[in-house]
Amino acid sequence: MKYLDWKDILEYSFLGNTVGEYLISAGILLFGFIFKTLLSRLLSTVLYKLVHRFLQEADLPEFRRLLIQPLEVLLFLVFLYLAFQVLDYPLEISEIREEDPFLKTFFFRTYQVFVIVALTWVFLRFVDFFALILRYRAEKTPSKLDDQLVPFFKDFSKVVLVIFSFLIMLGVVFGVNVGGLVAGLGVGGLAIAFAAKESLENLLASFTIFLDQPFVVGDLVQVGDLVGVIEKIGFRSTRIRTLEKSFVTVPNKNMIDKPLDNLSLRTFRRAKFDINLTYNTTSEQIRAITNDIQEFIDHHPRTSQEGRIRFLNLGPHSKDVMVLYFVDTMDWNEYIDIKEEINYKIVDIVAQHGAEFAFPTQTLYMHPAAPAPKPSTPRMQTFGNSTDLK
Repeated sequence: MKYLDWKDILEYSFLGNTVGEYLISAGILLFGFIFKTLLSRLLSTVLYKLVHRFLQEADLPEFRRLLIQPLEVLLFLVFLYLAFQVLDYPLEISEIREEDPFLKTFFFRTYQVFVIVALTWVFLRFVDFFALILRYRAEKTPSKLDDQLVPFFKDFSKVVLVIFSFLIMLGVVFGVNVGGLVAGLGVGGLAIAFAAKESLENLLASFTIFLDQPFVVGDLVQVGDLVGVIEKIGFRSTRIRTLEKSFVTVPNKNMIDKPLDNLSLRTFRRAKFDINLTYNTTSEQIRAITNDIQEFIDHHPRTSQEGRIRFLNLGPHSKDVMVLYFVDTMDWNEYIDIKEEINYKIVDIVAQHGAEFAFPTQTLYMHPAAPAPKPSTPRMQTFGNSTDLK
């Protein structure tokens, strides 16, 4: 009985390849799977040294965090290619023909798609990294324009990169004539323009925002009934953090079509309300109250000299004194603290002069009922044998 040694086993052939070739291919795949993380870290370190020459703000941990995953996928695809090159299954574009088996063509096209996606992922992470560096630089400048331009061009660059990668995929993988496709888009450009009307309007509105600068990142604005702080200006929408701490996304078209009040550009915050005093408050008391409040407002260190305290209205249930003043702060918390201080002083002034605050009341007057009329007594007249009642 003849026994096969290990050389004979390695040279045993099936499906067009020897056992040794299958083992080498599996070894390459195993090596790539085990060391893909280590190799991606080494490759990211090399790329970091190249980038660091031009960008001194580059941070190695952040650079690795962004690139480690896409590089792992890309390196594993490279090892997958090397593993299949050992076998009698060439992955050459020139050797893929229409008459080849469907399964062979399908796997090769799928591999190409994954390679293009992985490369696009790597370039997208490079865009994120460069945007991060630009954001660090923008934070060091006093202008806020560059702060809002960084995320805009970051998103814009990603969109262009994805479109470019998609066109490459159509041309390389599926053999589409990209030049003819782009030329054909000119014919259907009108239909596409109508379909993307809203997106195009928002894109043009974003350029209007950057050119006119009605607001920048960090401004407190009011658009319609919405009040909040601008956190990001994109090429399609603007994101606002409201006073209730919710995150609202507003299309850029609405930001320029609706009346917009940039509250951050105000020099003062206005406070206006009425003091409702009861109707039994005398005119002397009202004069004293208005004079004391006016004097306090005028001499307050955080208010302007344009405050007005006036006996303005005779309401349905109160005598109304208008209080109007301006606080020289844009900070909301500081504004409400000053307003609280002034309100306490107003309450003390009203109490010092013996007056009271009014609240909605109704007075009901009951008239005494009139006495009921006495009933009349019927009269009797007799005519012969008959009796009539009147």
